[in-house]
Amino acid sequence: MIKSVRDHYAGHLGRVYSWMLGGFESALEQGGIDLDALGLGPVARGRAVDLGAGIGMHAIPLARRGFSVVAIDTDAALLEELSAHAAGLPIVPVVANLLDFRAHLEDAADLILCMGDTLTHLASRADIVALFAEVAAALGAGGHFVCTFRNYTTALSAESRFIPVRSSPDRIMTCFLEYDDQRVTVHDLLHERDGAQWRLSVSSYQKLRLDPGWVRDALMQLGLEVTESTTPSRMVRLMARRP
Repeated sequence: MIKSVRDHYAGHLGRVYSWMLGGFESALEQGGIDLDALGLGPVARGRAVDLGAGIGMHAIPLARRGFSVVAIDTDAALLEELSAHAAGLPIVPVVANLLDFRAHLEDAADLILCMGDTLTHLASRADIVALFAEVAAALGAGGHFVCTFRNYTTALSAESRFIPVRSSPDRIMTCFLEYDDQRVTVHDLLHERDGAQWRLSVSSYQKLRLDPGWVRDALMQLGLEVTESTTPSRMVRLMARRP
């Protein structure tokens, strides 16, 4: 059965999410590297929004660099993990739909992030257009919006659809992909050692297949200046600036 993104994370991925990223500290280190690639050094002050903040992979490094961060996610457990590591940092975790993030802002944002593969988790292209409209309205003059996502427009085939995620002595994660015209169904297969036995749990959810050109055009139609690049992990990275 295909689950919603919320149910998939709540019942399957959430409890192993830090492990999938190599552990909490490793995730923060990678988050800092991602910010370095954007040219985001220490700032005297700044207001940031992290959409799909999860465990704080980017929110915590942002706060350490001087930003006040509103961290939005639909998974309360992931935000609880963020809060446990963010004592004393200017981060406000909020459990909310990403499209409602402006309700939790008091002022215009200098920076809005939607990193990882969060954008493809939205239910439809109409939701993406609506989110971008909210982003454009929330950015202050000269503010930036940065999103990354995987390009699923070219379907993998045969055994290439099996993708190893991570393995450790007691846990193995693999995902398997199935494609239709608009979406890719992701089957996450988690093997965990239970004494002398291995236990398998499987959960499936869908992601949007987004053409980078379509995403870029949707941002430009809102009057944003957009540059495109590729991350070291071969994700599409778009940086949009409000003039």
